[in-house]
Amino acid sequence: MKIAISGLGRMGSQIAKKLHDGGHEVVAHNRSRESVDEAASYGAIPAYDKAAVISAFDNQPVILWIMIPAEAIDNELDDWLKILPGGSIIIDGGNSDYRGDEARASRANNSNCIMLDIGTSGGVWGITNGFSMMVGGNKTAYDTVKPVLDTLALPRGGHQYFGETGRGHFVKMVHNAIEYGMMESLAEGYRILSEGPYKDINLADAGDIWQKSSVVTSWLNDLTYQAIKENPNLENISGVVAESGEARWTLETADQLNIPLPAIKAAFDVRLESQKGEVNFSTKLLAAMRNKFGGHDVNSR
Repeated sequence: MKIAISGLGRMGSQIAKKLHDGGHEVVAHNRSRESVDEAASYGAIPAYDKAAVISAFDNQPVILWIMIPAEAIDNELDDWLKILPGGSIIIDGGNSDYRGDEARASRANNSNCIMLDIGTSGGVWGITNGFSMMVGGNKTAYDTVKPVLDTLALPRGGHQYFGETGRGHFVKMVHNAIEYGMMESLAEGYRILSEGPYKDINLADAGDIWQKSSVVTSWLNDLTYQAIKENPNLENISGVVAESGEARWTLETADQLNIPLPAIKAAFDVRLESQKGEVNFSTKLLAAMRNKFGGHDVNSR
């Protein structure tokens, strides 16, 4: 299947490469020329501007996967809708706020295009392990792009259709909020091991044995103990932890519905306090985890 990937960041570049290696014809587009050059080096069709994407499809309907930060999606979508041929399918694969999906889908529909919201998880490991994709929007469009999603899911990922517009991003948003809570719990646990009454407990060994069929065995714990094994004292990590929006939006939705989410709220608050200077072993470990699964800079805000 021919598909354009716009946004060749940490995940977008892996999506493009995985699809190319899986036999799809990939048109690679990004603001930076270097990222497009890199995609061209393995055989993707380079598109250094939006017009080149349209030309690569011979001005026929385009399947376009946009992988950019949530704060940029509305302006980017409007720019694309000015030039996309009617019948094009637009996939928003980023972590956009589900509450804006209906308006974005409506604007696409007004331009005779179809919008899918596909929340995508897998981080920088998706190219190896497969991506997990949560889909909302037009069912016919979902069926059309299934070959792409099947490839991205290989070998251990998957995709699931949840129904109307917004549901894909909603399910992904809640997933990320859960992730906050799980990360915080692990970080606190390792901190009490580090600072508790028994000195010199080997944290990497604790994490290793927890991975051997214990109740907390998980990919997240696996990455956590790897981070500790590589950097036992978490040196050169400031401990300031970013929050990218999803937990905030989940809490806002829960507040409107009068649903208490105390664990997610506590984990979210820790991140906010870290940005005010309240850092410790736990917040340093949170930053190390984000680096492990998402490739985020350990000192990025």
